[in-house]
Amino acid sequence: MAKILLVEDHEEIWDFLSRRLKRRGYDVILAHDGEAGVQQARAGRPDVILLDMNLPILDGWSAARALKSSGDTRDIPIIALTAHAMLGDRDKAIQAGCDDYHPKPIDFSKLLTQIGAALGGAETPA
Repeated sequence: MAKILLVEDHEEIWDFLSRRLKRRGYDVILAHDGEAGVQQARAGRPDVILLDMNLPILDGWSAARALKSSGDTRDIPIIALTAHAMLGDRDKAIQAGCDDYHPKPIDFSKLLTQIGAALGGAETPA
């Protein structure tokens, strides 16, 4: 079972996403700020990180840079979740270390496809 770390500070989003991902067979770990997300990634060794970019304590841009600069977490794929959907925002997320980008509002079926790709093309759980 693939393990997903969801780093999101808005309760309605983490509740919606975690419930839907769990129903599809994923093990979901939650963190509600960037600093906790970095700590959870180091301790929990998730297969994929879904990272909101506007977080308290440590923003997603800084969290992504910290994760990609550390030997124990640099290979974990990060998908940026952000309401920043202007021209150049995708490039900014990639430059910060994210492997993919998903604008909010979340298109769950597209996000599942992105998670499958981040897992190396592995089938998403049923």
